[in-house]
Amino acid sequence: MTAAPKPVTVLVADDDPDDRLMTQKAFEQANLDADLRFVQDGEELLDYLHRRGGYADPARSPRPALVLLDLNMPKKDGREALREMRAEPTLRRIRVVVLTTSKSEEDVSASYEISAASFITKPAKFSDLVEVVRVLGRYWLETVVLPSEG
Repeated sequence: MTAAPKPVTVLVADDDPDDRLMTQKAFEQANLDADLRFVQDGEELLDYLHRRGGYADPARSPRPALVLLDLNMPKKDGREALREMRAEPTLRRIRVVVLTTSKSEEDVSASYEISAASFITKPAKFSDLVEVVRVLGRYWLETVVLPSEG
């Protein structure tokens, strides 16, 4: 008998506690089998990815296959964090989906310029967020093949 596959680790970088909670609830409502992890800013995101500080233990900080990234965060914003991820060979293959309140064409263009896999503007209504997460999950967690941690 084979073991059930481990859920994909999704790391959410968002400074707003309400948005983090809503994202978690949306994943639950969408019935997605994901190992959700949360960080509050770009510095913490990079600490997690580089396994520094409180994220040094790989068992407590599994490598994400997907990052959901807010752009406007304190300390280090999402744009800076994404640039650093793309400059680091060990982090380049992690897919990053920008999930932000911004609707700015400049933010959209800049995100794709620095190799975001997708850009999604956060919907205002929870039911719409659930649908966005459902579609996002269907594509990124069920359809495409993501690289393993290896």
